[in-house]
Amino acid sequence: MSTPEMDEQTREKIIANPNLLLEDHDVMRALVGGNDDNMGGNIVDLRGIAMERLEARFDRLEDTHRNVIAAAYDNLAGTNQVHRAILRMMDAQTFTTFLEDLAGDVANTLRVDAIRLVLESANPETDGDMGPAVAVVPEGFIDDYITLGRNMPVRQITLRKFDVAGASLYGERAGYIQSEACLKLDLGKGNRPGMLIMGSEDPQQFTAQQGTDLLTFFTGVFERVMQRWLG
Repeated sequence: MSTPEMDEQTREKIIANPNLLLEDHDVMRALVGGNDDNMGGNIVDLRGIAMERLEARFDRLEDTHRNVIAAAYDNLAGTNQVHRAILRMMDAQTFTTFLEDLAGDVANTLRVDAIRLVLESANPETDGDMGPAVAVVPEGFIDDYITLGRNMPVRQITLRKFDVAGASLYGERAGYIQSEACLKLDLGKGNRPGMLIMGSEDPQQFTAQQGTDLLTFFTGVFERVMQRWLG
C-alpha cells in the first residue's frame, strides 16, 4: 500500500511558516496525542520527550542547588570550629595549659578523636617526657612520616587514610583511627620543624580530595602561638 503524500502546496506553506502548526492546538494535539495503534510506531511523542528532558534538567538543577547549600553550610560550620579552636588556644596562660587544652577542648571543638603535637629532637629519649599531648621523635621523622618514606615533596597539609605505620603516635587510640590530617609546622629560626596530627575514627573526615584552606589558616596561627611559647 502506498503511503499518502502531502500535497506540494500544503508542504510549502508548512516550510514557509511552521508556526502555523505550532500555534494550532487542534493540529498539535492530533500530531502529539496520536496513539501508536492508529498512527504507527514511527510517531514520536514530542511532548513526552520534552517533558522528560525538562524534568531531568530540573532534577539536576535541584541536586546542584542542594549540594551548593550543603557545601556552604559545611564551610561555615568548619570556619566557626576553627575560629573557636584558635580562640581557645590563645586563652592559655601557660604552656602546660596550652598542651592540655590542645588534647582536650581544642580537639573537641575541631571534632577530631585524637590530636598530638610532634616535635623532633636529637635526644628523643631524654626529651620525651612532655605529657600525653606531645610526641618527641628523632630528627627527620616528620618528613618521613608525612611522605611515608617516599621520595616526594613534603606538603604543609596532608589529608589521607590512616596508615598503621603511624600507630605509635596515637598510642591506644591507633586501632580506632581511620583518617588523619598532618600539619607540618615551622617553629621559627633555630628550631626544628614540628607537626600537628589530627586523627579521626571517620574514614571520610580527612581525604585527599578535600580543600585545605581552613587547615592552612589554622596551621599558620598554631605556628605563631608555638613560636611565642618557644621564644
